[in-house]
Amino acid sequence: MRRFVTIGPALLVLLAVLASLLAAPALVRRATMAHSEARITLARQALDQDDILASLDAAMTNLADAVTPSVVHVDVRGGRIGASGSGWVYDSAGHIVTNAHVVRGSRDIAVQFSDGRRTGARVVGMDNFTDIAVLKTDTTSGLFPARRATGLVPRQGQSAFAFGSPFGFKFSMSRGIISGLGRDPTSAVEFGGFTNFIQTDAAVNPGNSGGPLVDIRGRVIGMNTAIATGSQTQGTREGQSAGISFAIPLATIESVVDQLIEDGRVSRGFLGITLPGSGVTRIIDEASFRGRGVPIPSVMDDGPAAKAGLRSADVIVSIDGVAVPDQAVLRQVISALRPGRTVAVTVWRENGLHDLSVTIGRMTHERMASQTVDSALQAWLRVIIDDDQRGVFVRTVQSEQALIMGLEPGQVIRTVNGESVRTFEQFAVKLVDAGFLAGEPVRLVVLPQSGVERDVRLSLRPM
Repeated sequence: MRRFVTIGPALLVLLAVLASLLAAPALVRRATMAHSEARITLARQALDQDDILASLDAAMTNLADAVTPSVVHVDVRGGRIGASGSGWVYDSAGHIVTNAHVVRGSRDIAVQFSDGRRTGARVVGMDNFTDIAVLKTDTTSGLFPARRATGLVPRQGQSAFAFGSPFGFKFSMSRGIISGLGRDPTSAVEFGGFTNFIQTDAAVNPGNSGGPLVDIRGRVIGMNTAIATGSQTQGTREGQSAGISFAIPLATIESVVDQLIEDGRVSRGFLGITLPGSGVTRIIDEASFRGRGVPIPSVMDDGPAAKAGLRSADVIVSIDGVAVPDQAVLRQVISALRPGRTVAVTVWRENGLHDLSVTIGRMTHERMASQTVDSALQAWLRVIIDDDQRGVFVRTVQSEQALIMGLEPGQVIRTVNGESVRTFEQFAVKLVDAGFLAGEPVRLVVLPQSGVERDVRLSLRPM
């Protein structure tokens, strides 16, 4: 009996301890849940009383309401099978702006508006070098031209919104910021074409091509044209976005579109200089001027630059007051100038700045095509093709890719996509018009030294 009395209190203490250990987690859980409930209640009350997110939501929906009626979905038959893209209403006359690669080679074009209306459209004109095309709808009623941020310069960090039909999901909208300016996505645009692209992280995918990129006021600042992917970081028009996309800036669009509407073609500025290799610039670190410019390797005889007094080895730092820190911007600025206009060109020469007055010449389509095709063939395929007494002559072939396609030294090129060519200029123009500089394959008929004609399928991309 005494033994039980001695052990009893110890057992009671042990049982009490065990009970408290078992009960503690439940108490902790109840306390945690009570704390969470209080925190949720306070957060919900704060959200109900805070108008910041509500204002943001209202701004986004207002932006969508303001822009979407100006966006169109573009369906194309002929050319690229099953092609589709986007566009936007440029004016009340029924002009629609889209990418040239969306409608290139098309037989029938239809545009659909956000209210469900569908109408036919025809191509007014297209410019392969900037990837811009203008369509004209069959109707001018019920059109809502997009507002444009004319004269406003986009800035890195500002919000941007992309509209279009990604993967066929029509009239979609995505949000991001302008990640960079003056980009040169070399494999996403025509070789030798004009770049100076806007880079954004707004979600853009195939089908967004031709759709507008707008600012917080719903004003167009650019047009979606290409994306970067995990496998193609220099830009492409296919695949899935890796969070980087490129848009043609509005200044380029307006310059090209207005000319296409007025004349059906684009007259580009021509300075009459050769340009250095891509990426070649010069940093000027002098007390009188600290900045970057583009050195001139040579000046063409009797061209606008030569007549104005520009010399080889001059470094162009600005044109018409616009700084030109690299070749892409220089090309863009020159091309946007109307022929016949006189502008100030500032150059760095012999440790000092000099202002020269230059009357801009006209870059013909034939000259532009010849220069860019020649550069593309040599840079990408290591092929030299030029005029010969026999016709368009393949002089050298130094890449395996070109050999695999069927090009060989000594061949004479007879036709491009079934159309005969007799000069390199004709050959170049037909390649450009067929989209060759954007990666589209073209079919050549060549006459080898053996004397038996054969077909060659030529492309800047691996076949």
